[in-house]
Amino acid sequence: MDDLSGKVALVTGSSRGIGRAIALALARAGVDVAVNYLHRAAEARGVEAEILQLQRRCICIQADVSLAHDVERLVRAVQEQLGPIDILVNNAGISRPQPIEQITERDWNDVVDANLKSCFLVTQAVLPGMRARRWGRIINLSSVAAQTGGVVGPHYAASKAGIHGMTHYFAQRLAKEGITANAIAPALIETEMVTANPNARPDLIPVGRFGLPDEVADAAVILARNGYITGQTINVNGGWFMS
Repeated sequence: MDDLSGKVALVTGSSRGIGRAIALALARAGVDVAVNYLHRAAEARGVEAEILQLQRRCICIQADVSLAHDVERLVRAVQEQLGPIDILVNNAGISRPQPIEQITERDWNDVVDANLKSCFLVTQAVLPGMRARRWGRIINLSSVAAQTGGVVGPHYAASKAGIHGMTHYFAQRLAKEGITANAIAPALIETEMVTANPNARPDLIPVGRFGLPDEVADAAVILARNGYITGQTINVNGGWFMS
């Protein structure tokens, strides 16, 4: 297992929920962390303060990671203020629970851009540095919706399924360069995104409860430390989908 002390991580969408838990878990493992957010500046600053209390370096950067020019600004700022990005956690995303007949073209594009396109843009931006150093960890947050359809909608399920294909491609192409790419597929984690969805119920989960953000964060730290796991989807789902 690799020592993560002094590594630099960028965690997108990390002002709250799963992203926040992963940012803090990486900091506890010795990583310096860039916290990215879109709208919730105060919450992002709170995460930054917690990481600084752990004696790790941290910066907060607002950026819409579904836009290429914002991604370029984000990655450049992290590199200038913290150093080269070793660990990328593509966590940013949106959930828009809708019946099929109510989904518009704009809804579809918004969800796919936020959840899938963003993963490609940020990965593409950090890869040159990882390839030059021959070390990198790409961790993409998918969902049980990619495997079962889920309880949000077809746009969400498709965006998360696309993450699996992209993860496989990067894992295959980058394996010999010291870079791993993996996905984590959670199910109904106790976050604002899940608790605001009336279709999300604990009784859908075999273990009978929502998962905790820290349970997903544990998996992210394992993937960051391990250079032999690549091209995999780690299911943190309480038994909803079994593979």
